[in-house]
Amino acid sequence: MSPTAASATPHAASPTVLLAEDDRAIRHALERALTLEGYEVTAVADGVEAIAQAHRSAPDILVLDVMMPGIDGLQVCRVLRAEGDRTPILMLTALVETPDRIAGLDAGADDYVVKPFDVDEVFARLRALLRRSNGASSDDGSGGPDASPEPDGQVAAADLRMDPQARRAWRGERELELTRTEFDLLELLVRNAGIVLDHATIYDRIWGYDFGPGSKNLAVYVGYLRRKVDEPGATSLIHTVRGVGYVLRED
Repeated sequence: MSPTAASATPHAASPTVLLAEDDRAIRHALERALTLEGYEVTAVADGVEAIAQAHRSAPDILVLDVMMPGIDGLQVCRVLRAEGDRTPILMLTALVETPDRIAGLDAGADDYVVKPFDVDEVFARLRALLRRSNGASSDDGSGGPDASPEPDGQVAAADLRMDPQARRAWRGERELELTRTEFDLLELLVRNAGIVLDHATIYDRIWGYDFGPGSKNLAVYVGYLRRKVDEPGATSLIHTVRGVGYVLRED
């Protein structure tokens, strides 16, 4: 993790961050970097403290280490989501395999960063999550040639229908249970149905940061989103255009 932090403050008002990390060195370094970046940070050492602090004073965003003694980050995430808490959650994980990352998404996390990480990447992901939490759209709303704007503000493509204001999505009559990042990614694809979006464009619209050709972040999210959108016997809607990006269309 780089010890340096960018000098610009990401928001006029200081967002509050609840950081839970059992490694003391990482916790102190990240707390200091976030503070220098303009965040108000409450740092705790385990999951029990994280849940208690979240109940005492709701933060704008949580940063949770996956592997903590006792109650780990995944359990913290599950508890808060079960209580109806939709605060954005960024997971820190040393587990690099795709199933491990999917476990975090299953628990209700919105995004993840793999250790060792650079603080600039953490900052970029936090900014993206906070923008979406504050209601910023991940697309300009113009829509692709196959996207159908609905009179009540909903948007549709194929048999997918989304309500951006209510943050709800359906395929046919089945409502989809999506995390914040999954919803934003699907909305971007639906609004641009029939248009191939390259990796750089998707990273910029969803994360506000291009993590480079070596990153598996987007592929993990697309794969997980497919599992939720498609079901056995249904037409696949999200397609990979090899070497370019992704497109939502009915083939």
